[in-house]
Amino acid sequence: MSEVLEAKVRISKKNTLYIPKAIAEAVGIGEGSIVKLRVEGSKIVLEPIPDPFDVALKGPKYAKTTFEEFERESEGMQDEFLK
Repeated sequence: MSEVLEAKVRISKKNTLYIPKAIAEAVGIGEGSIVKLRVEGSKIVLEPIPDPFDVALKGPKYAKTTFEEFERESEGMQDEFLK
């Protein structure tokens, strides 16, 4: 079972919320991260939205290709587009 992290925080004047470092790190968010907020009953749910570039660079890979294969495919698509 995964560890449960909890913190009691105060909402500041402009309804801003400070997310404690341990919780932010646990879900992989930091300055500049995009999150989705939604209301479920009387709860506010915050859900991280992964950065597509981070997913592409650090996420699991499902296929392998060489630069030459990529270049050949790109040139073929460009030729098809320009016809």
